[in-house]
Amino acid sequence: MNEWANSGIDLHLDLRLDLAGGTGARAGLERALREAVRVGRLAPGTRLPSSRVLAKDLGLARNTVAEAYGQLVAEGWLTARQGSGTHVADGRRPSGPPARPGRVQATVPRRTDRDTRGGRLAETAGILPDPERFTYDLRPGSPDLSSFPRAAWGAAARRALAAAPHEAFGYTDPRGRPELREALAAYLGRVRGVRTRPELLMVCSGFVQAAGLLGRVLRAGGARSVAVEALGYPHTVEILRTARLAPVLLPVDDDGAQVDALDHGVDAALLTPAHQFPSGSPLSPERRTATVAWARATGGVVVEDDYDGEFRYDRQPVGALQGLAPEHVVYAGTASKSLAPGLRLAWLALPPALVEPVLDEKRLADHHSPVLDQLTLAELIASGAYDRHVRRMRLHYRRRRDRLVSALAERAPAVRVSGIAAGLHAVLRLPPGTPAAEVVAAARARGLGLQSLDDFGGRDTEELVVGYGTPPEHAFAGALDALCALLATQSRGAGAAQ
Repeated sequence: MNEWANSGIDLHLDLRLDLAGGTGARAGLERALREAVRVGRLAPGTRLPSSRVLAKDLGLARNTVAEAYGQLVAEGWLTARQGSGTHVADGRRPSGPPARPGRVQATVPRRTDRDTRGGRLAETAGILPDPERFTYDLRPGSPDLSSFPRAAWGAAARRALAAAPHEAFGYTDPRGRPELREALAAYLGRVRGVRTRPELLMVCSGFVQAAGLLGRVLRAGGARSVAVEALGYPHTVEILRTARLAPVLLPVDDDGAQVDALDHGVDAALLTPAHQFPSGSPLSPERRTATVAWARATGGVVVEDDYDGEFRYDRQPVGALQGLAPEHVVYAGTASKSLAPGLRLAWLALPPALVEPVLDEKRLADHHSPVLDQLTLAELIASGAYDRHVRRMRLHYRRRRDRLVSALAERAPAVRVSGIAAGLHAVLRLPPGTPAAEVVAAARARGLGLQSLDDFGGRDTEELVVGYGTPPEHAFAGALDALCALLATQSRGAGAAQ
């Protein structure tokens, strides 16, 4: 089994171009590290993973990593001291994202045509309404809430509370506490390849609020239509319509969203490039390139929903699209999957041209998000406890995924599983002639919560979307048994009907 999923701290490095160029693994690693330091993704003083850990993460020989570290120490990019590890040298001054980006279409510095109806978007009910009515719940959209790191969170909260300045308890910066924005800027650069600075980050009360803020800003700037994946959370389309934006649906296939439709006059796009929900397909390299080219050519805005970017199992993480064009891509992240949706913590990494208009909307929405949880998350990240929790949960969910796949292969072999290289859910293709809606209804009658692809934009499909991350730990085995028993029964029924 790959060990990169649970060892040490996380560090995103994309070596593909270097290795493809024939420069070798060591040279490719050196070049990737230099670039990460140069653009500011790895801030001065950042402690790097040990050579053993990074070698496991990247699938390289330990000597290769050690030699690359040694070369960069000699060049002055890194420092190494016996007993204290390898760090980014303090002398380098990263350039960061460009301070003066080109024009961003569909934005204005200040909103002048404010919606007289108020424009405040009420937070919708959770993705999983009334889970108590099911004996077992395998609907997607939630992490294992029983695994919330209570002890680590409590310890971080105590430290953060003790260190918090008095002014933190007053009306604070609508963008969020500086402690959290600084921690996030370093973490997102290191782990997801995001190119941002603390002053470009906006902390929000969940993704729904973040999307609502962006929708109203885009509308005020002249946007009238937004491309969105045809498969996805239904509330995404509702948010856009509430902002008086017309959604243009992009078909989804094994390479992610079909982005050629972006050339048909849309003003912006909202995508899940790293892990399309719910199909599980990442946006292919060709389509990532095409999306960035469209944004640069038209001045369009791309909103990148990176809802579960930390959870990758059988492949290295797909870096954030934002890292390719930070002046055109808004990066949206959240703690809802890595920790818990009840925290209501999300963040936007904004192009400079969008900071002020989004800040105006945030002031009117709630002025600022709750402070204590922001300070606690900042402390959790800074102490390394967040990295440790994410790696522990990555292994936890991978084991659950493996148990699901193994159980289906043994007890419902006619079912085909896909979308399992990442995330907290899987797509199950039922035997031909088995309507997914009927299986969902049969599951409900048995006290088992399931959803089909139809619930996320499909039409009369034969596919289920199973959230293997949802059940609490004590209930997962029972949920798996209930699912396999149901599918075995349905498969026999479909076979008899044929």
